[in-house]
Amino acid sequence: MATLVNVQSLRPVSVTTPTVSSELELSDLLGALKVRLGINRNNYTVTPGLYKVGKPDSQSDVLVSANYKLSFDVLRKNLDSLNVWMLVIDTKGVNVWCAAGKGNFGTDNVVRSIKKASLEHIVKHRRIILPQLSASGVAAHKVKEQTGFKVIFGPVQARDIKSFIEAGYKATPEMRKIAFPMVERAKLIPVDFMYAIYKLLLILCGFFIFSGLDKTGFLFAKMLETCLYPLINIVGAYIVGIVVATLFLPWVPFRAFALKGAFWGLVLTILLYFLIEVPYMEGISIGLVNISIASFMTMNFTGSSTYTSLSGVQKEMKWAVPFQIGCMALGIILFIISKLV
Repeated sequence: MATLVNVQSLRPVSVTTPTVSSELELSDLLGALKVRLGINRNNYTVTPGLYKVGKPDSQSDVLVSANYKLSFDVLRKNLDSLNVWMLVIDTKGVNVWCAAGKGNFGTDNVVRSIKKASLEHIVKHRRIILPQLSASGVAAHKVKEQTGFKVIFGPVQARDIKSFIEAGYKATPEMRKIAFPMVERAKLIPVDFMYAIYKLLLILCGFFIFSGLDKTGFLFAKMLETCLYPLINIVGAYIVGIVVATLFLPWVPFRAFALKGAFWGLVLTILLYFLIEVPYMEGISIGLVNISIASFMTMNFTGSSTYTSLSGVQKEMKWAVPFQIGCMALGIILFIISKLV
């Protein structure tokens, strides 16, 4: 829990600033685990404002972060042995990179936070260090014009912040590179897996019921007997769209994420069709459903990837969403027809 201490301002005003530790507690680790699993992710925040790490003074650096607690914790755990100020801006609980793209980590927000914290009365220097991933949303020259504070963009990774400061605020080429290897992609799988779990259950229930359709009516025995094939396919499409497509993202030769997912949905359909014998029309119908689900779930990963831009995602969604809806609708219709003929 943060303790309150009095901060000596450069003018005779009383400012109370919370002190936070660079060591994460068990509650922090459990909170991060829940967020990774998609639990309470939209409410995992810290109060915006000025914080102290160590015993900063008027010459200490000011590091800016989002009020998404995972971003906040990643930064502070890399500040051990440093005496710095942390200026946390209100990004509506969104991480730095996404907030910058959405405008929540933008020039106006940074300016407003500097003024609200009366930062000019806390430090003698006139510089703030922002994460590099916020650069797309922040116009450094406007911040300087409106506050007098020079913006310095730090390294991509918080783990390099100490080396960056020690080098006189200079980043090596490696500090500027954004790597997104398989291990990093794998960390995001649990969140994406939980993202549409209720929609998945709804689709499973629908096809479970559709499996009992017959030209004579509805047969419960037929539902139990024939539901296995569509249910295995649907769960498989959900998994390949999230897990397989994510892990093997660079190796599928399509630029659009929707097509990368559709590719794996098609691969799954072909494999299961040859493993489980079903009528031809049913195989086609479930194949269309697989393509729709896998395509949608992989496209959803664009918000977590360094491979995409906001404009690129918007452009892709204009044609991909109608394609996915069309495949799903046609798949359901053909599946019902296959049960009635």
